[in-house]
Amino acid sequence: MKKITLILFLIAFQQIIYSQVISDKISVEFKNANIKTAIQDIEKVSYYKFYFDEKWFENDSTSINKRFKDTKIGEVLEDVFQNTSFNFYISDNKVIVTNNSIIYSQLPDDYFGIPLERDENGQITTPIFYQQYDSIKKTNSRNPNKNIRDLVLIGKEVKNQKKKSTYTLSGVIRGGKNNSGLANIIVKIPNSEFSATTDKKGYYSLQVPGGLNVVETESFSYNKVTKNIMVYNDGALNFSLTDNINQLDEVLIKTNKSKSAKSAITGVTTIDAEGIKNVPLVLGERDILKVALTMPGIKTAGEGSAGFNVRGGKEDQNLFLLDHATLYNPSHFFGFFTALNPYTTKKVDIYKGSIPAEFGGRLSSVFDISSKSGNVNEFQGEGGIGPVTSNLMVSTPIVKGKSSLVAGGRATYSDYILKSLDDENLKNSQASFYDLILKYNHKINANNDIESTLYYSHDKFSVSSDSLYKYSNRLATLKWNHTFNEKNKGSLIVTNSEYKFNIDYQSEGTNSFDFGYKIDETQAMLKMNYFYSNKHKFSYGLSTKLYSVDPGYLNPTNPNSTLIPIDVETEKGLESAAYIGDNFKISDKFLLDFGLRYSTFSALGKSTQRIYEENLPISDATVIETKTYGNNEVIKRYGGFEPRLAARYFITDDFSVRASYDKTYQYIHLLSNNTTQSPTDIWKLSDLNVKPESAQQVSLGLYKNLKDGDVELSLEGYYKRSKNILDYKVGAELLLNENIETELLQGEGKAYGIEFLIKKQVGKLNGWLGYTYSRSLIKLDSQFQQEKVNDGKYFASNFDKPHDFSAVLNYRITKRYSFSSNFTYQTGRPITYPIGKYDYGNEQYTVYSDRNKFRIPDYFRLDVGLNIEGNHKIKKLAHSFWNISVYNVLGRNNPYSVFFVTKEGQIKAYKTSIFSIPIPSITYNFKF
Repeated sequence: MKKITLILFLIAFQQIIYSQVISDKISVEFKNANIKTAIQDIEKVSYYKFYFDEKWFENDSTSINKRFKDTKIGEVLEDVFQNTSFNFYISDNKVIVTNNSIIYSQLPDDYFGIPLERDENGQITTPIFYQQYDSIKKTNSRNPNKNIRDLVLIGKEVKNQKKKSTYTLSGVIRGGKNNSGLANIIVKIPNSEFSATTDKKGYYSLQVPGGLNVVETESFSYNKVTKNIMVYNDGALNFSLTDNINQLDEVLIKTNKSKSAKSAITGVTTIDAEGIKNVPLVLGERDILKVALTMPGIKTAGEGSAGFNVRGGKEDQNLFLLDHATLYNPSHFFGFFTALNPYTTKKVDIYKGSIPAEFGGRLSSVFDISSKSGNVNEFQGEGGIGPVTSNLMVSTPIVKGKSSLVAGGRATYSDYILKSLDDENLKNSQASFYDLILKYNHKINANNDIESTLYYSHDKFSVSSDSLYKYSNRLATLKWNHTFNEKNKGSLIVTNSEYKFNIDYQSEGTNSFDFGYKIDETQAMLKMNYFYSNKHKFSYGLSTKLYSVDPGYLNPTNPNSTLIPIDVETEKGLESAAYIGDNFKISDKFLLDFGLRYSTFSALGKSTQRIYEENLPISDATVIETKTYGNNEVIKRYGGFEPRLAARYFITDDFSVRASYDKTYQYIHLLSNNTTQSPTDIWKLSDLNVKPESAQQVSLGLYKNLKDGDVELSLEGYYKRSKNILDYKVGAELLLNENIETELLQGEGKAYGIEFLIKKQVGKLNGWLGYTYSRSLIKLDSQFQQEKVNDGKYFASNFDKPHDFSAVLNYRITKRYSFSSNFTYQTGRPITYPIGKYDYGNEQYTVYSDRNKFRIPDYFRLDVGLNIEGNHKIKKLAHSFWNISVYNVLGRNNPYSVFFVTKEGQIKAYKTSIFSIPIPSITYNFKF
């Protein structure tokens, strides 16, 4: 009996001691510990043993700095695992760590055959166990025999969490040679309405039901990837795709059809720089903006002209952005060349119908130009050598796998060509330009990356003249992209842009001078995107821009000069805006894209402003007061709402109708009394006497895809009304004019047209045909005769060309040889002719017709090219491409302008042309 009592005592004592040893309270301190280190620290101060998979913590960068005293083990682990996907289960002195899922201590009632409970949305409300997968997979997966070990767990399962109908699955899809983010890849759940498309950087956000799902990618260029996923909560899933390499009869490059078919935005054109190498252009230059002129609705005033006229708008009504910074003059040498290196330019998105709410400040269009990002894994380059210019682009990793640098340069050797000519005047001329660009990309981590661009272009010319003209662009951008969570992403962007020109006049007398002009702007933008659901995708943001305009100075360069120095007062202005937009998917057929933008502009001092008497014409004689404003004092404030609305409806799967309405404001104006834009034109800010311009446009279009989308048809019409459009009095003096408002007129404009485009993207014969019928009219009316033009009636603008037809065709003869052609026809632009003369006071004067009553002859041109690719060996020093082209092969003497000269009492008309003979060229392109 004593032995039994002793044994019972020892057992009871052992239980007491054991229960004290494995107390569930611990004291522990973590210093810069990751998850695995924290677990090891807990094991050192307790009798708990942890069980987990070592692979889970291989890339763990967690840093824990906390101290716990007499805290329950469960509370400590809840804190440690709070921002991770890990769960845990405690049994005696054992801790089992799980990834995503929860270990349940008892089975639910339905485990042995009772149907699973579901909520009103059909979602399972009871836990899902591995044993139930087989039955679920048969209804949800195309591959029911796939091993359960291939399952990917998404999100962290949380006890007592309210079940949702869908969860957010997000991530990035990478692939290709650079393992960079892939745009326009479709991510979807097969046989369901759940799908999404990756953005420019390869990111996607997809709503998926809870539980077991199958997710797959879809792309023409990359192999399909299918994954089984178990969704517990919101989470991330990344994909790595491989090139879809097939043995084809020919190599085809296809644009993104799905974006064109699904978007609600009207009047948008995307041009990829790589896809235009076969288009024959002047002097063999690959020029992304010149190709834009072959698209409906986009024109210039004449051959070799700077500036673009989009849907009846003036040259200054187009916003050119290079990596988010304003590019004020995108042309070299009066418009013959574009100031963009074709080998560093990725693409341009042209918005000429419905302009997204994030853009503002111009009435007609936005040219959103993107430069290429570098290769983060290896060094590579590309370039071209032509008869007038050469280009080079190199890309190199800075931190392998994370950052890269792209450097590009282009220069002309036209000075050398001019000096080799026999004509003495041309031999002493100058004509040269160059442009440089640097772009740096750095991926900090999964949620942060930065990119920065530096750009500079410079032109210098003096052709048979005693004046040396110089002008330059400079811009810099810095962009920080941040992912807050699966639904929220944003970008903070800071930019600076400068445009300036200079005229150095060297006179044989004493009146030599230096004349200059400069505009500078600094801008900050915050752009946010919020994926609320599969039906609503919100975008919103803020922006502010500070302008500083030096209207001009004139400094005599000869100490004996009789010229008086002039320095026109600097202008300043602050333009700010806020916007919000929603891409609202009402149904699979009906999509709305609407936004609201509010912009405001403040003209700022230091400034002196004239106040003119009301109800009288603005002139020196009607000034009643001169008012002085202090530094940064608000002179005048303008602003207003700019609603944007676009809708798309699918009549059938490949036939849609779209409509849009836009209102826009413009607070900055380009002053030019030339027919076409000149590098010496000046920008003017709105102020007390110059009102901002505004416009409203409606568009309606029909879009049809044929042959599985390989052929696209579109027919789009538009109507636009404008207010406060700037024009000028006859003989206006614009340069160095301190009271420029006395030379300006502001009137109304209207433009309308219909655009047709057929595009074939694949096959031996590919290309596009475009036709536009349009009108652009302006009315300058006033109660005062001196401020009227054409008796106050609507008349054709300088760039009104009713008929415009373009055909760009490429025929692939073999895998290495192809023939290309470019045909253009346009109605001649308006012009004012002299119609008579009269004598007055012993002087003879010319009588002119109403402004722009006549037209110069119609314009047409045919260019042809032969493209020869190098052999297709994979391993070679460089891959090459030859382009042999003839610009204006028919030798058409197209008139650029018509002017009149009085000789021997007679008025004679003369016609000038830019290229009146065929211009052959040969260009060698290489890539390594």
